[in-house]
Amino acid sequence: MTAPKSIRIRMYQVGFGDCFLLSFDYAPKPSRHVLIDCGSMASPKGSAPGLIKRVAASIAGTVGDEPFAVVATHRHTDHVSGFDPGANGKGAGAIIAALKPKFVVQPWTEDPSLPVDAEAPAARRGMALRRKTLDDLNVVASQIVDQYVPRLRRSQAVRGIAGQLDFIGKDNIKNLRAVENLMTMAPNDYVHAGRATRLTRFLPGVRVHVLGPPTIGQYGKVRGQRARDEEQFWHLQARSLGMGARVGLTRSDSLFKGFPSAPGRHAPVSSRWLINAMKSENAEQLLQLVRILDDAMNNTSLILLFECGDRRLLFPGDAQIENWEYALKTPSLRKHLEKISVYKVGHHGSLNATPKSLWKIWFPEGGGQQGAGRRMVSLLSTLEGKHGKRENDSEVPRRKLVDALKSKTTMKSTESIGEAEYHDEVIAID
Repeated sequence: MTAPKSIRIRMYQVGFGDCFLLSFDYAPKPSRHVLIDCGSMASPKGSAPGLIKRVAASIAGTVGDEPFAVVATHRHTDHVSGFDPGANGKGAGAIIAALKPKFVVQPWTEDPSLPVDAEAPAARRGMALRRKTLDDLNVVASQIVDQYVPRLRRSQAVRGIAGQLDFIGKDNIKNLRAVENLMTMAPNDYVHAGRATRLTRFLPGVRVHVLGPPTIGQYGKVRGQRARDEEQFWHLQARSLGMGARVGLTRSDSLFKGFPSAPGRHAPVSSRWLINAMKSENAEQLLQLVRILDDAMNNTSLILLFECGDRRLLFPGDAQIENWEYALKTPSLRKHLEKISVYKVGHHGSLNATPKSLWKIWFPEGGGQQGAGRRMVSLLSTLEGKHGKRENDSEVPRRKLVDALKSKTTMKSTESIGEAEYHDEVIAID
């Protein structure tokens, strides 16, 4: 089979989430399709219930009985909730599974056969409890959402923080039905930076490069997440994240046993300022905790590059700086990041998911686009007002990045399309 004549990219309106269908035209033979993520954390305002199921039905109508494969870049809810078959077995995930994908591509960290301390596939020793830590943090996020958010919402002083806690916390709660469906709907291809993927054999004439995530053995810095990097992040000044939240206290616990106490509104007026300050500090610490989990999960995100002829399509999921750094510092991987034709904007346009060092490869200072000839297309799947805030330069999408994308690329955003619709980008292969 020869190379495809064109690649059609459909970017679906799922609100705050990602859902992309790549269709490779091999006419007169059947097209081949690759679904990259299917999930949402928040639908556009005014959307009717069942948005993600309608999107799945649209995908099924396009794929039909043609060859099909699935990619789940990482297990955040806004990327995998569409793979949930539903309690009744009739949800979006059941529709996708019925298309009988040939295989499912996931990051190496999702391989259930790995020991919990694995540094890499087949490793016997390594980073202590890496995978178990992610699972335990999922439990923490669930506890925060279930126990703390309702309590904080009752306080006017921290109601805004409670909303962010609820959103980010739910994004990090393990969607068990979706995860199990991804593991069982087809054979799994667990990959890491530099490893070959079944996608290359599935797509004749297309080379698919896995640029991330690295294993712990390849790049130890992926263990952590830095909150501030003015040379790489799209901000003016960002606030460092700390850790110090205490979770697990029950309402009956007392910090000062034997001393007089007064609950809530019955506290003396003179002490209420202190109570509000402590509530605010507690809420901020809980928010920092769920952000740490959010960052940890993003460092497991796949970074895939599809190369066909002189066209290069880059899909990085939610990868952020520690994940990107390995590819940027490894010459054999870095070379694939040059002359990009289509860029799926990382992490819905957040400040730390499109490193400035990557941007400078494409747009050197004082010059035009590297390898100019065709203007880069950028695809942004996002929903404003759901993640971060402008006061500390963490809003998603980051305005400074969006302005640069509009200036240097042909930017297409889900915010400009209606419910359950999609942007349709056709890439001709010369």
